[in-house]
Amino acid sequence: MRLSLPRALVGALALVAGAAATPLAPAPGAAADGVVIGGKPVKVADSPWVVALASRDRFGGIRDGQFCGGVLVAPTTVVTAAHCLGRQVLGGPVESLTDLRVITGRTELHGDEGREIAVSAARVNPDYDARSNAGDLAVLELAEAVPAAHVLPMATAGDEAYAAGTDADVYGWGDTSGFGDYAYGLRAARVTVLDDESCLRAYPGGADGRYLAESMVCAGDQGGGKDACQGDSGGPLVARGRLIGLVSWGRGCGRADSPGVYTRIAPLVAFVSGPESGSRQDGV
Repeated sequence: MRLSLPRALVGALALVAGAAATPLAPAPGAAADGVVIGGKPVKVADSPWVVALASRDRFGGIRDGQFCGGVLVAPTTVVTAAHCLGRQVLGGPVESLTDLRVITGRTELHGDEGREIAVSAARVNPDYDARSNAGDLAVLELAEAVPAAHVLPMATAGDEAYAAGTDADVYGWGDTSGFGDYAYGLRAARVTVLDDESCLRAYPGGADGRYLAESMVCAGDQGGGKDACQGDSGGPLVARGRLIGLVSWGRGCGRADSPGVYTRIAPLVAFVSGPESGSRQDGV
């Protein structure tokens, strides 16, 4: 049974291991034809706000160095999971990753469509708690702007998109099976937003983690089999045309008793919109 670890951490360790052993080889078991667990292939053209975070120096070249996902919420602003920028994932402080790029407009990681944009600054939510995963959000400022039409609006407090039973979609290029089968193409899975009581029953505390309703939202499938997984961290959970969450953590992948846990966007909109807030790291 997998522990409830941030979903970038396990994936990053596997990708780094693969890259270190064979710099131009994919992670062990990488499958070009796999899908996000229980999901299907999708095109970035239909969801242009989905981006990939990449560093070839750290994670190798076959999958363009992809290690996390992110979401365009303004022409020069991407949100992702705070743990994606942690030392355990990057191997050092974020400013040491001189080739950190945000890949936009690219469905297949081994393709050449879209753009690779440099990151000019990074801000980590000052209230992020790495032990509980509460507030798991960071902001990347881009050196070049994308079209305003490629931006996804963020849900705010009281948004009906957070209502239990709402259909939502999660996107990513991560593990398609829970066993290290990383995808090359963007995938999406349809899940259901769950009520806070169900989420707390799934994660009451202890070794498996505790669900905190004020900073998290969880979503899954009653029968299991649909979920985000390792490598999808920071990617979007979208409901009713709005960003409601970012892939954060969970127990295993696609388990009926273990829904995915996402960073709740609504309480963090002010931080995302206010570059003067939080810790700033320029010249990434």
